[in-house]
Amino acid sequence: MADLVVGLAKSVVEGALTKAQAAIGEEAQLRESAQRDLVFITGEFEMMHSFLNVATAERVKNKVVMTWVRQVRELAYDVEDCIEFVVHLDPKTGWWWRMAPSWCIGLPPLDEAVSEIEQLKARVNDVSTRNSRYNLISDSGSKAAIMQHQMAAPGASLDAPAFNMLAESRDTARRQQGLGDLTQLITNKGNTDPHLQVISVWGTSGDLGTTSIIRKAYNDPEISKNFACRAWVKLMHPFNPHEFVRLFMAQIYATNACAEQLEGTDVGVHVLKKMEATQEDLFKQFLEEVNTKTYLVVLENLTEMVDWDAVRTFLPDKVNGSWIIVSTQQFDIASLCIGDSYQPLELKQFSPEHSVCAFFKEIDRKEIPQSQGSQNYGDKQEKLMLSKVSQISPLQTLSSASKGVIKDWMKNNLLAGRDSEMNELRIYTAGARFKNSPVISVWGIAGVGKSALVENLYCDIMLSGQFGKYNWVDISYPFNLRDFSRSLLMDHHSEKDPIEQCHELLSQHKYLIVINNLQSKEDWDLIQTTLETRTAVSIIIVITTEASVATYCTNSEDQIFNVKGLEANAAMDLFRKEVERKNPKSALNGHKSDELEELIMKCGGLPKVIVSIAALLATQTVTLMDTVRLLNSKFMHTLENNPEYASLRGLFDWMYSYFRTCPDSIKACIFYLSIFPRGHGIRRRRLVRRWIAEGYSRDSDEESAVDKGENFFSKLLDLSIVQQMPQLVTPAFSDTRIVMCQVNGFIREYIVSRRMEENLVFELGPNCVLTTERKGRHLIIFKNWVRDIIVFDSIDFSRLRSLTVFGKWESFFISKSMRLLRVLDLEDASGLKDEDLIEMVKRLRRLNFLSLRGCSEISHLPSSLGELRQLQTLDVRHTSIARLPKNIGKLQKLQYIRAGTTISALTSPAPSRSLLELRRHRDLHGVEVPRGIGKLTALHTLGVVNVIASGGKAFVKELKKLTQLRKLGVSGINRHNSEDFFSAISGHVHLESLLVRLAEGNQRSLDGISLPWENLQSLKLHGLQDKLPLLEGQLSKLKKLDVEMDSLEKTDIESLAMLPNLCILRLRVKQLPDSRLHFYAEMCREQLDTFKKVKILEIGCRSRNLQVSFGSKSMKNLELLEIDYSSGSCQLASLNNLSELKEVLLKGTNDEQFRIEFERHLATHPNSPAVKLEKLPAST
Repeated sequence: MADLVVGLAKSVVEGALTKAQAAIGEEAQLRESAQRDLVFITGEFEMMHSFLNVATAERVKNKVVMTWVRQVRELAYDVEDCIEFVVHLDPKTGWWWRMAPSWCIGLPPLDEAVSEIEQLKARVNDVSTRNSRYNLISDSGSKAAIMQHQMAAPGASLDAPAFNMLAESRDTARRQQGLGDLTQLITNKGNTDPHLQVISVWGTSGDLGTTSIIRKAYNDPEISKNFACRAWVKLMHPFNPHEFVRLFMAQIYATNACAEQLEGTDVGVHVLKKMEATQEDLFKQFLEEVNTKTYLVVLENLTEMVDWDAVRTFLPDKVNGSWIIVSTQQFDIASLCIGDSYQPLELKQFSPEHSVCAFFKEIDRKEIPQSQGSQNYGDKQEKLMLSKVSQISPLQTLSSASKGVIKDWMKNNLLAGRDSEMNELRIYTAGARFKNSPVISVWGIAGVGKSALVENLYCDIMLSGQFGKYNWVDISYPFNLRDFSRSLLMDHHSEKDPIEQCHELLSQHKYLIVINNLQSKEDWDLIQTTLETRTAVSIIIVITTEASVATYCTNSEDQIFNVKGLEANAAMDLFRKEVERKNPKSALNGHKSDELEELIMKCGGLPKVIVSIAALLATQTVTLMDTVRLLNSKFMHTLENNPEYASLRGLFDWMYSYFRTCPDSIKACIFYLSIFPRGHGIRRRRLVRRWIAEGYSRDSDEESAVDKGENFFSKLLDLSIVQQMPQLVTPAFSDTRIVMCQVNGFIREYIVSRRMEENLVFELGPNCVLTTERKGRHLIIFKNWVRDIIVFDSIDFSRLRSLTVFGKWESFFISKSMRLLRVLDLEDASGLKDEDLIEMVKRLRRLNFLSLRGCSEISHLPSSLGELRQLQTLDVRHTSIARLPKNIGKLQKLQYIRAGTTISALTSPAPSRSLLELRRHRDLHGVEVPRGIGKLTALHTLGVVNVIASGGKAFVKELKKLTQLRKLGVSGINRHNSEDFFSAISGHVHLESLLVRLAEGNQRSLDGISLPWENLQSLKLHGLQDKLPLLEGQLSKLKKLDVEMDSLEKTDIESLAMLPNLCILRLRVKQLPDSRLHFYAEMCREQLDTFKKVKILEIGCRSRNLQVSFGSKSMKNLELLEIDYSSGSCQLASLNNLSELKEVLLKGTNDEQFRIEFERHLATHPNSPAVKLEKLPAST
């Protein structure tokens, strides 16, 4: 948590520093004294930022340091807010400020700004002084950090032989699926050797932990019963035989006294009396004990082999099952006491560098007992199966019994919702065998099911006999190449160097090797030298949690597989399967409730979490629902602190590590996600624009704020921190460009459990009461909060930066104290009126982001909108606003304008249709923009604009000035303005997305016009007649095409077929010639490879009995087929030619019987694609 606090503080300080530096250079109206103060503040923040950059984990655990870090963060917020106030000063402030009495209007804005900067300078100085006072930043701290780092370096305290010995000990423990147990090693009934046996116990960091492990075994009831003679002797160097015998016999006498039921001081007195015997009598009794009884002797602190040789003369081998336990701090002595042939085994691991290990006579591995209480890193049955199949040689030697074991395991460990991923991995494996890229990387966050997925593939391939040998290696840390090589060799041990032997075997056989838990690029470099071969063709599957490691291991992007969380239905299916497996009679079998669904949603689609919760709930009876409610109310606290969920420790370790090491800017973005309710649909652009407005994504020399925000989103999507909405399908050309997402339920619970500590987010939801503790930077008002003005007015909004409202809007939601508010997000809020908007703009002059999207009762933007000088994002899409205000040209920082409403293009909307229904259609009606729009040169998104209403050629002339546009949408294009419009944007080299809607009666306005934009990636053309503009050869980068027209000719289909990078194709046509639509092209009567990269195809047509067919070489990569049945019917043929088809989505119908019949029609398809009815999410 400390690392997280520092990370958030660094992000805020960086933002304040950037603002301060910009203010010094840009705000000429500041007085000289204020500029000097800003220079001082900037210098101090640079030092604070440097400290935060080098702050070590040890230092931030100090509570005094943490308090100082929080004070720095709050001060940085205030500095940034003050600078924004300065930026808002009106440079035209007139003489009337000085003429009016001060008691009437207060200080002039400039004086107020100067005064505030002076106060901030004093606070900055005080924080810096406080650091000196408490010695928070010092050289000693840095030196301590360096020393700590050196001490923590893996294996730093061990020499090479000792380190290798530790690695081998851990390797043995891993093969037997758990740590060793000293008691079971001694009492193992499978060990029938009657000769005197020796076990050496060695601690890698001295005797820490060694004595307690031996003591536990020494006092074990079964050992006490099996050994009539037990003695614990601490040796001294040089060896003293007389003292040895005395100590030995003292132990024997004490044991006998206890057997005679003596207690307390009586035992000590009894021992003293016995020890008064002569030396000769003690020797006689000693010889009787060791010659006639089975003994167990612990020799503590053996330091020299000469002492060992001397002790052995006193402890003869009477072939009666006696044992000696040697405790030593030197691994060479530990091994020499056993002899030439010994077996090391890890007994306990205290840290990556500190373990306690046992050395004993080498025996068959099957005889090594496993501790019942040892730590288990996975399902025991699963690990047992893997340990067996990993050692199998060619398939011909695989017995029917072994095949049965594998098949039974696969039957009992069926994957839920992973069919498509399994098919993809099979394709990856097959492709790797024919490419010069034998490495497949499988990556994803901890607990997402990577290993389970690969385990099923591993067994599947084994049964098919595709390889000569198979091996699965779980990498342990600290990493050691010899340890890895020994694990890879398994039963092929010899006297040769394990690395050389491994390389030799790999060059002779065709292997399938799985490397699990790879954590660094450096480790892969070492492994690669062992795996490099030139003769045999082996396939290597690397499993890791790091995207960078996954990319580094393979030289082909096509061989990187990202495993993501399960969808909601698959998650519930896995839960029910696991409950059934654990307890077939559980009350949960067939049970349905909202509480249970909420609990599964909180698991975030992570199989490890789902399985752990299912295992616990499967055993519940009377208290079942009480346990479910407890988990829902204290989900994260229970999982982190309840010992019954110990199996999730690895997942939490990964999360702690990720939040500690991920870039600070991303930490802020992740915590910001908790603003959105569980399961709520979030538009990607909405999220990115909010990040920019909050300052989490900033422009830099290398990257724009927009591109940086999109990259942040991409990373969070890859990590399953945000997920695809379950009802929607990911656009195929890039998963990072999905339109809608939701926050992973598990990650959200993790964030929420920590956010209040940092005063980041607070919410008004059910059960909110009057309290003075409600304050923070971001406020959420949920739908189910009872709108209580008393509670609302009690909240401190002085530091509030964002307000997000879900559900009904109330006029009292705008407070006078919200002077720092940057983000006002009212998307889909109800009850918002024009007069509310006037009040908002009047009070909230620092807004960077304003979204009224979906507020249908808003019909007018006030002229005062032009006073929002910092506004970057304005989203009024799907409102009743028909025109933008005249003074919008004053908003020089405006980058993003989204406006326009939607009306059905293929059907006439009924008057009662809701706005949500209207959004499903594509006929976009744009807004009127005023003259002067060309002044907004920072705009990169504009649309949808009605060109005719905005002055036609006059608007087109201004449009030419907006050269930074990336996304543009227009309607009202006709034969009079089309040529000028396309000429105006021909020089917009940054344009990536274009939407053009032709005016009524102007369907042929694009005839003969070519589209020469090389960078265009998305194109929407609506309102065409029967001819497409010239596309072929002009749009080489086009990935998405959305066309709506009256009719479509065969030549147009052939033109579309040749677009080289087209991934998404949406066609809506009123009528088709002969009601036929054939996707293919041919030359000399031979079909051509067409639509090569198309993965999503959507078809909508009014034609009755439309017939659609696919050529044998067309759309070979199509994964999703969407068909709109709202205004016509459709018959599909040749669907089996679509070899990669995964899903068919039926739109415009809720007929379940029709879906079932359609599914039967696809019964012969090799992929058995899913057939679904369209279901819109709650927040599209």
